Amino acid sequence: MPDLLPPDLRVLSRQEVDGLMMRWQQPLVIDGEVRTCPGCGAYRDWIVFCMRDGSVWLRCRAGHETNEPRLDAAWHNRNSGPVDHWHPSLEDGLRHLGH
Repeated sequence: MPDLLPPDLRVLSRQEVDGLMMRWQQPLVIDGEVRTCPGCGAYRDWIVFCMRDGSVWLRCRAGHETNEPRLDAAWHNRNSGPVDHWHPSLEDGLRHLGH
């Protein structure tokens, strides 16, 4: 169609990526409770992942990952900013976010 953007100007759709990630530096409070890492006890400086299936995962600076069933894609969308970069790998995304 002539009114569509050229391929190099199009962004990926949500279905074309494995998930989204954002940095959450302050303590993460869920249902009035400060969320801590079950592996090391960290309570701030999380990477929050929102996966294609809508699940939300947390990763502390030490690299421990845990599912957070009390959060969902709607929470992530309300609290994240606009997508500012696409990463070809998880490692590249973590480096971009300072982890």
